[in-house]
Amino acid sequence: MLRKLGVKLVQRLGLTFLKPRLAKWRYQRGCRSLAANLSQSSQAADPQNPQPDLGPQGPEEDYDIPEEIENVIEQLLVGLKDKETIVRWSAAKDLADEVVGSVLDCFSFQETDNAWHGGCLALAELGRRGLLVPSRLPDVVPLILKALTYDEKRGACSVGSNVRDAACYVCWAFARAYEPPELKPFVTDIASALLITAVFDRNVNCRRAASAAFQENVGRQGTFPHGIDILTAADYFAVGNLNNCYLSISVYVASFPEYTRPLIDHLVARKVNHWHGGIRELATKALHNLTPQAPDYMANTVLPQMLPMATGLDMHGRHGAILACAEITHALYKLTSQTSRPVTDVLPSDCVEGLKVIHQKLFDRQQYRGFGGELMRPAVCALIEKLSLSRMPFKDDPVLGGWQWLIDDCLKSLHLFSSSAKQGIKEATVQALAALCEEYYQAEPGVADPDMQELLVSQYITALKNPEVLIRSGCALALGSLPRFMIQNKLQQILEGLQSTCRVSQKDVSFTEARRDAARALAQVCATVGVAVQGSVDSVLCSENVSQVYCSLLDCLNDYTTDSRGDVGSWVREGAMSSLMEVTLLVVSSDPELLPPDLCERMMCSLAQQSAEKIDRYRAHAGTIFLRLLHSSQPAVPHIPHKEELLSIFPAEEADHLNWNAPSQAFPHITQLLRLQQYQYHTLLGLTVSVGGLTETTVLFSAQSLFDHMRTIQQDRPALEQFGATLLRIFRDHLHIDRVSIPLLKMVDQMLARCCFDIFTSDDDHPFCVELLALCKEEIKKSKDVQKLRSSITVFCGMIQFQGEIRKRVLFQLLLLLCHPFPVIRKTTAGQVYEMLLTYDDVIDPSVLDDVMTQLSDTNWEEKLCVVRDYRNQLCDWLGVPKPTLVAKGPAQ
Repeated sequence: MLRKLGVKLVQRLGLTFLKPRLAKWRYQRGCRSLAANLSQSSQAADPQNPQPDLGPQGPEEDYDIPEEIENVIEQLLVGLKDKETIVRWSAAKDLADEVVGSVLDCFSFQETDNAWHGGCLALAELGRRGLLVPSRLPDVVPLILKALTYDEKRGACSVGSNVRDAACYVCWAFARAYEPPELKPFVTDIASALLITAVFDRNVNCRRAASAAFQENVGRQGTFPHGIDILTAADYFAVGNLNNCYLSISVYVASFPEYTRPLIDHLVARKVNHWHGGIRELATKALHNLTPQAPDYMANTVLPQMLPMATGLDMHGRHGAILACAEITHALYKLTSQTSRPVTDVLPSDCVEGLKVIHQKLFDRQQYRGFGGELMRPAVCALIEKLSLSRMPFKDDPVLGGWQWLIDDCLKSLHLFSSSAKQGIKEATVQALAALCEEYYQAEPGVADPDMQELLVSQYITALKNPEVLIRSGCALALGSLPRFMIQNKLQQILEGLQSTCRVSQKDVSFTEARRDAARALAQVCATVGVAVQGSVDSVLCSENVSQVYCSLLDCLNDYTTDSRGDVGSWVREGAMSSLMEVTLLVVSSDPELLPPDLCERMMCSLAQQSAEKIDRYRAHAGTIFLRLLHSSQPAVPHIPHKEELLSIFPAEEADHLNWNAPSQAFPHITQLLRLQQYQYHTLLGLTVSVGGLTETTVLFSAQSLFDHMRTIQQDRPALEQFGATLLRIFRDHLHIDRVSIPLLKMVDQMLARCCFDIFTSDDDHPFCVELLALCKEEIKKSKDVQKLRSSITVFCGMIQFQGEIRKRVLFQLLLLLCHPFPVIRKTTAGQVYEMLLTYDDVIDPSVLDDVMTQLSDTNWEEKLCVVRDYRNQLCDWLGVPKPTLVAKGPAQ
C-alpha cells in the first residue's frame, strides 16, 4: 500500500513540473460516446455544417524539461516491475509516448514476470488514453503476441498467468483505440494468438479474458476472419471447461483454414512438452482430433518433429511426444481405413521405423526406471495400444517381444511405483495388452497362437496367487482384457482363478483391490466369450458355469473389510454390483431361462440391502442398478420376486428422477420393501446400519422412514411378529459382528423408546423379548467395547416395559452392570436406571422407590468395586432381585 501511494505521489509531483497542454500527436479515434460519434458523422456528411474546432491550436511552446522529470519517469519505470500488481498498475497509468521505448525494455526474457506484467499494463493504459501512436504498433504487437503465451516454470508450478491476462487486456484496449485499417496488418496474428489463448490456456481466467478480447475485436474492428462464427462456439462460458476447449472447440476453430496451422503448431511447440502432465495428455488428444483437418501436414511435418523428441533428453517432452506419435498415427489410420488403405500409405518409411524403435531406445538407456519410468511406461503402453489398433505391419517382428516384456514387467512391478502413478500404469498396460493380442497373436483369424496363449494365460493365472496385492489386481484385469480367441479352451481355468481371487479368506483379507478387480474381470470375461446354453464349459458361459459366476459375485456383496482407509470392502461391493448387472443383462439377452430363480432372488435382495445402507455413493450405485434391472424390458429380467409390487413402489416415470444420494428421497422408497416378505430381511439389514449409524442426515431420514413403516404395522400382530422374528434373525446371524450388532442395539433402543412393540407388553414373557434379552446378554458377554455396553444398557432399560419374569431378569442384568469393571459403565448404568424408574413408575414397590432413587443418585459409582458392591447389593434387596455372586476362578493350569 505504501509503495502504491508513493508511486501516485511521484506521478502528481511530476505533473507539477510540467505545463498543461494537449499534445498534437495524441492519437484520437473519436468520441467514446456512440451518440457523439453518430452526430459527428452526420455533421461531416453535411457540407453546411463544418466540423467544430476542438480547441485553440496555439503555437508550439518550447520550454526546458526540468531534470526532476527524469527521476519521476525512472521511479515509474521501476514501479512497473514491482512485485505487487496494484503498484505496477498505478505506475502504468501516467506514462507517455516518450517513455514507450523504456516500457518495451520490460519485454525481455532477462526480466521477471512482474516486469512483463507491468509492461503489458502500461501499454494497455497508453493505448486506452490515445498515447500509443499507430507507428509504434509494429514494435508493440510482436511483444504482445509473446506475452499471450508467456509461461515460466518455477519449482512445482509456473508463473505467467497474470502476464497472459494483461496481454489480453492490451488486445482489448487496442480494439477500442485504433481504426480497422491501422490494425489490419496484424489481424491474422492477433486473432490466431487470442484464439490459441482462449482455447489452450491452462488458466480459466486467461481463456475467458482472451475470449472477451476476441469478442471486442470482432465487434469493433470487424476484420477478424470468421469472428462471429467462432464466437458462438468459443464464448465466455464455453471456454470455462478445459476438456471441452481442447477436444471440441479447438476442432471447430481449426476447421477454418486461417487457424488450422497456428493451432497445431502451438500444440507441438508449447503444449506437447508442457510441464503439467494433464496438459500434455490433452494436447496429444487434441492433435488426434485435429489430424483430419490437416492429415498431410501431420504425417509429413508434425510426426517427423515428434520422433526425435520421443527419444530426447527432456523427460516431459519425451512423454508428450510419445503420446503425440501414438495419437497422430491412430488418427491417420482412421482416415486411411475409410478408403481401405493401410496407414503406411501416408506415413513416410522413416517414420514407421522411428515408431518401431522408440521402445528399444528407451530400454537401452534404462529410461523405464525411477521417476521418469512412471511417465515412460504408460506412454509407451499407449503407443503399443495405438500402433496395434492402427494395424502397423509388425507381425512376427522382434519388437513384439520387447513390447510384451514391457507389459509383463509393468504388471509385475506395480507395487514399486508411487501411489499416484499406479492406477494410470495399470490401466494403460491392460489396454495395451488387449490391443496387442487382438492384432498380433492370432495364428489365423479367430484362432490364437497356441504358444502365446498358453504362456500368457498360465502366467497371469499363477500371478493371481502372488503375495503383492497390486500384482494380483493387474493380472486379474489382464485376464479380463484378453480377446475371445485367447480365452478359448481356457475359460474354466480363468474363471476358477478369478473366483478364487474374489473370495475373502483370513490370509488374503487385505487384498481388497485384487478382489475388486477380479470381480470386474469376471464380467469382462463373460462379455467376451458370450452365452450359449448348451455350449462348452471351457469356451462360453453356459448352464454349467453360470451359477459359479453368480455365486462369486454375490459373495463379493458381503465383503465389508475395513482398514485404516475405512470401508475398503465397498470397492469390492461396487465392482461386484456393476458386474452383476452386466452379466445379468448379457444372460437374459441370450436366454432368460439360463438365470435360475434362486440366484435372481438372491441378487435382487442383495441389491435391496445395498440400496438401504449408509454410504451415499454406494447406496446410489446399488439403487440405480436395482431399478435398471427392474425396468429392463429389452431384455426383461425374469424371476424378480414381487415384481408388480416393486413397479408400484418404483414407477418407471419416477425412477429417472429419484436421487439415491439424498437420504430424504431414497429411504421413504426403500423402506416400503419391508412389506414384501422376500425382501424384508435384507432391507432391514441394510436399514440397521443406517438407522444406527453416525451420519446425522442418514440417521434422521432412515429412522423416520422406518418408524413410519412401524406405525402402519403397530396394531397388526401377525405383521409385527414377523417383523420381530426378522429382527431377531438378523441379530442371531450377526452376533459379535460389531458392524451390525452395535447399530442394531441403537436401532432397537429407538424402537423401544417409541413403543413400537407396545402390543407385546400385554403378554407375560413374550417370546420376542425373551429372545432379545438372551441375544443382548450373549452380545455383551466378556465385551470390553464401551460403545456396545452403553447401547446394551439403553436396550435393557427399554425392555423394562415388558411384563412377567422377563422384568426381573432385565433388572438383574442392569444391577449386574452396576458392578462392571469399567467405572464409566457403572456410572452410565446408574444414570439410565434412574431415568428408567422415573419413566416406568410401576417397576418397583412405591414404599422403597425413594430409597432406591436416593441410592442411585447419591452414590459415587466410580468408587472401587468393593465399595460400590455393597450399595448394589442393597439395591438388590429393595428391588427383590437375587444378588449376583462372584464366580471363583479356577487355579491356573
